[in-house]
Amino acid sequence: MKNDTSSPNRLTSAEVQNLADFVLFSQRSCILNLSPVLTRGKVSYPQFFLLAYLAEEDCLSMSNIARMMGHSTAAATGMVDKLQTLGHLKRYTAAADRRKIMVRITERGRELVAQMRNNIAQELSQLMAQDDRAEKMDAAHRVISRRAAKAQD
Repeated sequence: MKNDTSSPNRLTSAEVQNLADFVLFSQRSCILNLSPVLTRGKVSYPQFFLLAYLAEEDCLSMSNIARMMGHSTAAATGMVDKLQTLGHLKRYTAAADRRKIMVRITERGRELVAQMRNNIAQELSQLMAQDDRAEKMDAAHRVISRRAAKAQD
C-alpha cells in the first residue's frame, strides 16, 4: 500500500484502510446490538433509519421520504403507517397545500432514536477502548523488545 504523506492533515492509505476496517466492524457490532431493542419496539432497520433522519428535520413530505429511502410512495406510506400506529410519527397536511402530506417525529420517536444513539455511543466507546488497549500493548511490546535487544548487545 502506498503511504501518501503530501499533506500533514491527509491520512495515509494504511490509515484509511484501518479506518474503513473500524467502520465496517463497528457498524456490524452496533447494528447487531440495535436488533433486540428495535425488535422489542417492533421497528425495522429502515423504519429506524427514517426515524433517525426525521429526528434531525422539522418535517418531511411523503414524496421526500419515498425519494430519500429509495422506495415507492406506496412503500413509504406503509412504513409511515406502521410508525404512526406505534406512536413514533405523526402525519398532517401542509398549510400551504392541503394536498401535501407532511410527517413529523413524535416525542416517543425521539426517545427511541436517543436511546439507540446512546447505545451506539456506548458500543463505539467500548470498541475504541479495546483498540486503545491493543495499541498500548503493542507499544509496550516494542519498548520491551528494544530493551531486550539492547541488553543482549
